[in-house]
Amino acid sequence: MKKLFICTFILFSFLLISKKSNAQDYKTAVGLKFGGYENGISGKYFTTDDVSIEGLLGFRSHGVVITGLYEINQVAFGVKELKFYYGAGAHIGSVGSGIYHRFNGSDEYYTSSHILLGIDGVVGLEYVIPQSPIAVSLDLNPRVELATGPFFDIAPGLGIKYTF
Repeated sequence: MKKLFICTFILFSFLLISKKSNAQDYKTAVGLKFGGYENGISGKYFTTDDVSIEGLLGFRSHGVVITGLYEINQVAFGVKELKFYYGAGAHIGSVGSGIYHRFNGSDEYYTSSHILLGIDGVVGLEYVIPQSPIAVSLDLNPRVELATGPFFDIAPGLGIKYTF
């Protein structure tokens, strides 16, 4: 059921994308990201009108993870303030002894520290609130963990950013 929902969301998003964005409402944003893996600080910078780089410093139980993402941004549903974005990147981090929570429920218990290293993806929507410097995003974050795996996991993410 979970896989069906994820596939439907991705397909629906791709089908309803309109043309690529001709102008971005902001160049840089900083804020908070609440995810299925980590919660932390995010920063997003547009290198062109439709390409952005996003960095995340995430904290999780017994660990910290740094993630970098390359994202393509497009106008969604014909609404200038609403952007569809998708991309890929990587993460590196560390988790200490304790329970390593996976979003799919197959948690593991580690008795010592472990390195986290893997490949990340993102697909989501971001809404810039008109006449305000606030952007809100909702996305899905698939991840392939290589150092402690290999295994595949996916989790939702919610972000709120200050734009300038």
